[in-house]
Amino acid sequence: MLIPIGVPSDTEVAAGVIGFPVRHSLSPAICQAAFDELGLDWTYAAFEVAPGDADQALYHMRDRGMAGLSVTMPHKADVAAAVDELSPAAAVLGAVNCVARGGDRLVGHNTDGAGFCDALIADGLELAGIGCAVVGAGGAARAVAAELARRGAAEVAVIARRPERAASAAELAGSGGTTASLGDIGQFRLVVNATPLGMAETEGAGNLPLDPDLLHAGQHVAELVYNPLQTPLLAECSRRGVPSSTGVGMLVHQAAHAVRIWTGAEPPIDAMTAAATAALNRR
Repeated sequence: MLIPIGVPSDTEVAAGVIGFPVRHSLSPAICQAAFDELGLDWTYAAFEVAPGDADQALYHMRDRGMAGLSVTMPHKADVAAAVDELSPAAAVLGAVNCVARGGDRLVGHNTDGAGFCDALIADGLELAGIGCAVVGAGGAARAVAAELARRGAAEVAVIARRPERAASAAELAGSGGTTASLGDIGQFRLVVNATPLGMAETEGAGNLPLDPDLLHAGQHVAELVYNPLQTPLLAECSRRGVPSSTGVGMLVHQAAHAVRIWTGAEPPIDAMTAAATAALNRR
């Protein structure tokens, strides 16, 4: 049974996020702000779902008549295997971060890559024709690599400790996908940190994913970590005058795609960003 966190158990929940753990999620603040700004009488809640129980969460989504679910770790692959249908992006990645109703069917989407690229474009970065380095080869890195290629990046080089994982992620970028080493960072217009290094309250909270001395002002560094807002990598970029983006942009824009899918309305990006920033500042 899905038991909402932070709202009365008898509340009619229109959409929510499943994960384990999930209490740290900013999705309730971001999506509730969107629903409120759109004038929808919808409640969004977090549901803690133990590993292996994603199929039960989907059952309760159907039973409750919910419009949608956001999906976070560790359920993205399990949900991809359990839904009735996958969007093209979700099928390629084998991972789902958003479930929506399509008639009587549950459709799994992956909006991570699209959200990341939308956030960069909103920051004024032109993606077509540029060279990109993606540091990391996990699920987020794979989504980013695939979408950068779809948006016209000339090269997407994946850098990871395990060569086989780097090569697998690079394949998602098609003919422009390749692998590289950390020493090559200075060659790329866009540098993406898709590792958890720098994340608050982790062993790597004070660590850097790359040597900041290799960065220069002609580049743009994009951080996927959003807590803290100012990661060690972003602090180094600021010291060196390297343009950069926080992880909040991707977080908000991937949620914006979900809101659009669920409601058919244009998501209020400003209100969602303000809610995410306020929630982070309270931590």
